[in-house]
Amino acid sequence: MGYLDNSSITVDAILTKRGRELLARNDGSFRITQFALGDDEVDYTLFNENHPNGSQYSGEAIENMPLIEAIPDETNIMRHKLITLPRGTSKLAIVTANVPKITLSLGASTVINPTTLNFNGLNNLAEPSGYTATIADRRLLTSFSGRGGGSSSRRDIKRYSGTAVSETVMGQAISLTAINSLTLFGKNNKLITTLIIEGRDSGARTTIPVEISKVVVKSTSFNGETGISLA
Repeated sequence: MGYLDNSSITVDAILTKRGRELLARNDGSFRITQFALGDDEVDYTLFNENHPNGSQYSGEAIENMPLIEAIPDETNIMRHKLITLPRGTSKLAIVTANVPKITLSLGASTVINPTTLNFNGLNNLAEPSGYTATIADRRLLTSFSGRGGGSSSRRDIKRYSGTAVSETVMGQAISLTAINSLTLFGKNNKLITTLIIEGRDSGARTTIPVEISKVVVKSTSFNGETGISLA
């Protein structure tokens, strides 16, 4: 991660592999149809209403802050997206999953059914377009999928790697199944990551801690691989 000089207007973008392919065609197929704005860099506590040079300088410290360089990691950038709400809105939408923490033992599964408070004036309403869910460390799950809705998606087991990478799925509900092997634990009794759930209509989000506990019930062998599973 780096910082950009904010002395001039700068557009810093990183294209995905698919985006680079479309751009290379040079036939107009590369088109930006959606974008999001965020204020991750802004520390609003620096706004000084009592600035000695007058009220016109109240936001001087904020305006002089450096901008974060674009990086393709949604867990570290664009975490605080700006949203447009209908005029007269008095309450912000809040995504809730009604669970303060997700704790799974080896091989255990759970399904999270998020809802949104204060969405269209209603409480506990599932958003029509569903939710996006991002797991910060995909290595800790054997399966990670979105259920329900036209935008649901599924991600099955991935081989272990030395690098923690995030992954995002979409759906009305989110299904998680913990790993059934001790490979990543080492001397630790538990592994910690986070699940970020964001409403696709409201833009509201919540972050839930995820804990995988090293609970050994029995050893299993499948296709020559030995692991741990629940009875």
